[in-house]
Amino acid sequence: MTQEQLITNAISLLKTLIEISSFSTEENKTADCIETWFKTNEISFQRTKNNVWAANRFFDETKPTLLLNSHHDTVKPNKGYTRDPFKAIVEDGKLYGLGCNDAGGCLVSLLATFTYYNNHRNLRYNLVFVASAEEENSGPGGLNSMLGIIPKIDVAIVGEPTLMNLAIAEKGLVVFDAKVKGTPSHAAHPNENNAIYNTIAVLDWFKEFKFEKLSELLGEVKMTVTQINAGLQHNAVPAEVNLVIDVRVNEEYSNQEIVEILETKSPCNTIIPRSLRLDSSSIPIDHELVQAGIKLGRTTYGSPTLSDQSVLTCPSLKLGPGDSRRSHTANEFIYISEIEEGINIYIDLLSQVII
Repeated sequence: MTQEQLITNAISLLKTLIEISSFSTEENKTADCIETWFKTNEISFQRTKNNVWAANRFFDETKPTLLLNSHHDTVKPNKGYTRDPFKAIVEDGKLYGLGCNDAGGCLVSLLATFTYYNNHRNLRYNLVFVASAEEENSGPGGLNSMLGIIPKIDVAIVGEPTLMNLAIAEKGLVVFDAKVKGTPSHAAHPNENNAIYNTIAVLDWFKEFKFEKLSELLGEVKMTVTQINAGLQHNAVPAEVNLVIDVRVNEEYSNQEIVEILETKSPCNTIIPRSLRLDSSSIPIDHELVQAGIKLGRTTYGSPTLSDQSVLTCPSLKLGPGDSRRSHTANEFIYISEIEEGINIYIDLLSQVII
């Protein structure tokens, strides 16, 4: 199959995927659709729950392995949609539909690239492709569940919309549940230990606190109070206020270090992390994948958004067609030309590394 035919077929696949609901944990029908691609192209594949994966035809255990990964689950459409989110429509060079940009364009582009190289002999790297589930909800049945099933990975390209520029670092994430306590009472009586009033100083602390270590690529650690909840009725002062804090971690800190700092310094009565597994990630700028991209005129940067990179322990590069600023927006779209460019750049980049 020619490169041009692969591009045409990949765009057709994306249109089909758009019209199939695939919310996180409910991706079984898009997984079926991806299976059909492998069957049509006579590529051996495996499926674990809603993750569909394949290794290249001439896989050689003595060689390093490069993972090509993107996800086929989507968030639910927001209320701002004026188009049918499950209708793939092309207008003025734009393909509209839920998940087309995040990350359908990346998924079909990497799948086309894997297909292009699948039958090549004597590659320097093995290729493993994983169409993963549960990325949007960081669920237990996603890429993290596949790492003990697929071959050992030495380096990865994770497909997320980056305008085909090279995200060589990505922030990690730790979400905390915190409590600010006080004395419960009837609202009619004096109370010098009102938990809600106590929270004012706590919120100011979170607003003003700065982590010391800055990253050249990712900047500062970004900490944001995102939820607050207290009280059940108008005439009762609650015993506590519950907060949720979202912390985006640069590569200068481990998630455990962030936990230790907040446990020691924050003015909350309790502060407990939900998970430590979503780490920051990076790839050295002198890695041959990055250098190959630079030779193709792509720029490097650090990404503030989370992806399946967070569950990988190997060097990983985030790279894909589309624009992250369109992700999760109403009337989501991707340019057809971005998919064409994405496939061509993926193939050209890999030609410098694996041939």
